[in-house]
Amino acid sequence: MGEHAKRAGAGAAEPPRIAVVGLGAMGSRIARRLVTRGHDVVVWNRTEAKVQPLVAAGAGAAASPADAARRAEVVLVMVSDPAALDAVVDGPDGLARGLGAAGAAGAVVQLSTVTVESVHALRARLPEHTLLLDAPVLGSLAEADGGTLTILCGGTDAAVERCAPVLSELGSVVGLGALGFGTAAKLLANNALFGALGVLGESIAIGRRLGLPLEAIFTALSHTPLAAQAQRRRPALEAGAYPPRFALELARKDADLIAAAAAATGPPLKVSSAMRAWFTEAEAAGHAADDYTAVLAHILAARA
Repeated sequence: MGEHAKRAGAGAAEPPRIAVVGLGAMGSRIARRLVTRGHDVVVWNRTEAKVQPLVAAGAGAAASPADAARRAEVVLVMVSDPAALDAVVDGPDGLARGLGAAGAAGAVVQLSTVTVESVHALRARLPEHTLLLDAPVLGSLAEADGGTLTILCGGTDAAVERCAPVLSELGSVVGLGALGFGTAAKLLANNALFGALGVLGESIAIGRRLGLPLEAIFTALSHTPLAAQAQRRRPALEAGAYPPRFALELARKDADLIAAAAAATGPPLKVSSAMRAWFTEAEAAGHAADDYTAVLAHILAARA
């Protein structure tokens, strides 16, 4: 029996029933962690193959997003992009329909990296009584497995309070204020990370072009603000292997979201635009399913 189940049996408050909608690399790990922590979890994914391992681990299987919402009190949504979010929310089998039913979920936690507009559109499509928390995450597969994600939350105090006991199983909950602020913060954070990765690649490229050996390049980088990134990325670069933690095609998608947000709010962001171009080229060159660190290999190949 899991830790939470034991506490409930000892007279503690019953933890909420949880639904996880979307079982990609991150969603499946989030669901598995909640199951292993003793929570009552129901899962849904559009492909059945991703559901079965979690059912074997102790989760229930929902027939649709609406069914998942009907059977839970807190619904976690982790999908790839704004279009996928629309697909699981809308329609006769969408989770918004399940939330309107008797005994419906009290809260929806939107964990995906989408747009601020998507978050506000989601709020408008959910029943008024349903709490909504905008809560994209920082971290990848290992952090999801270990419960050490950073969860950037935008929403009312009531939504944060309701969802924090569940989210704290997944990592650190960081309250940022109004609905949409979580997504805005995630785009900001990814923009910073992508920019650092691009500058790292171009710095290595200029070092190579000027004849520096790789050891000298990394020694020089260790004395710059890029030191930690250089140390972290060096093994993959030297091995020429980029097993996916965060697929490059998803990084390119996030770069697209950043570019769209910038275009809607002011002049283009020149460094961000350049990094988006690198991701787009690397994806076209065959790195879509590799880790986004593979953009370094593309930068070096292009600048050799």
